[in-house]
Amino acid sequence: MTAPALLWLRRELRLRDNAALAAALESGRPVLPVFVLDDTTPGAWAPGGASRWWLHHSLAALADDLAARGAPLVLRRGRVEDELPRLVAETGAVEIHAGLPTEPWARKAITRLEKAVPLHLHRTATLFTGEDIRTQGGGPYSVFTPFARACRARLGPAPPSPAPARIPAPTPPRSDRLDDWGLSPTRPDWAGGLRDTWTPGEACAQRRLADFVPEGLASYDRTRDLPGQSGTSGLSPHFAFGEISPDEAWIAASRSGEGKGAEVWQNELLWREFSAHLLWHNPDLPEAPLRREFDKMPWRQDAAALAAWRRGMTGVPTVDAGMRQLWHTGWMHNRVRMIVASFLAKHLLLPWQHGEAWFWDTLVDADLASNSAQWQWVAGCGADAAPYFRIFNPVLQGLKFDPEGDYVRRWVPELARLPPKELQAPWAAPEMLLRAAGVVLGRTYPHPIVDLAAGRQRALAALETVTAAKG
Repeated sequence: MTAPALLWLRRELRLRDNAALAAALESGRPVLPVFVLDDTTPGAWAPGGASRWWLHHSLAALADDLAARGAPLVLRRGRVEDELPRLVAETGAVEIHAGLPTEPWARKAITRLEKAVPLHLHRTATLFTGEDIRTQGGGPYSVFTPFARACRARLGPAPPSPAPARIPAPTPPRSDRLDDWGLSPTRPDWAGGLRDTWTPGEACAQRRLADFVPEGLASYDRTRDLPGQSGTSGLSPHFAFGEISPDEAWIAASRSGEGKGAEVWQNELLWREFSAHLLWHNPDLPEAPLRREFDKMPWRQDAAALAAWRRGMTGVPTVDAGMRQLWHTGWMHNRVRMIVASFLAKHLLLPWQHGEAWFWDTLVDADLASNSAQWQWVAGCGADAAPYFRIFNPVLQGLKFDPEGDYVRRWVPELARLPPKELQAPWAAPEMLLRAAGVVLGRTYPHPIVDLAAGRQRALAALETVTAAKG
């Protein structure tokens, strides 16, 4: 019997346009798809709670898709450096095909694995590998606009490869039961909002893309910043788990004929690419500021303020709306992500790593590169970052991007009867208006945990410490 090829699946949980799967099939060998749940090697960056819920359902969908094509999905739990060599020994596999990772821990594991098993890596999760895009001087990019320009110069249309109709497979070895991994919460079951909002799996990813291109792309440049409207694609968790390839999304936008909307959406794909580029060249991106002078930042420690921020009980409506949307759905509108991150790192002067860790645990689209790069961008300490003195005013942001208050009314219903202007700053509303709307500050809705003007001044004073350290 022909020795099999192992298909090690990580963040490419799809059959369509999967270069690792295509290469395994082209080998002419029986293909054995494998997923290893490794909670040890990633350390602090093992999948968070929301990601684990998504992973459970994504693996279930993938297993069904594979079974329909004649191939079982083998599940193993343990250190990937132990489980893959063990599977090679059990199956007699002579090669392993896998996606090229960007996470530092996975890259280190692969370096060690390559000494023990025949491993072939393929680009599956990004538009380019970490080494593809370089400056004229040969180094990595640290500014988005020239990086995006370099990417666009090299991107051309190419049709995505279809899912195979049949996958020849060997007799499988022992596999864990997905339900035994306990990825979905039970006691308590906090995932009701996630179930109501999302359907993990490749089929849903394809439907979302097919619906978004004709229905949402044309207006994307105008509606993407409005959290009260459905102006985004909703594809971010599908990208995070590789249920759809970025190449296919790029091509769909290029062929749409939607002009500005398509271009702006493609820029979002390139921001995702830029984040992966930064992580590839800066493995400590999730923990340490790229601008090392921010090591001197006099961050505060305030457990009560951090808890209020996490619960959506800061007394600042747009911030609270975003944090409650995150807890209920595992997702937050991107404009609001910037607002809540700025509020944490600047108005509250709490370390950006606290927010990064909370997002990692609660986002269904948690992606190590994007999460860490975006938090550093907002905090002002990352590549091409917003200047630290650019501090989002959550009231003005709410009035600009949620002018009728639809977003806040949905997620902070205790304020729903207030007029739009007062809805964004209830502490400034006349007492008579508050009473008429059934709002009692400090009882039905909290007072702000920080004065916005004072918080801004405190942040600017802290920045002077960083500037002095740099000088």
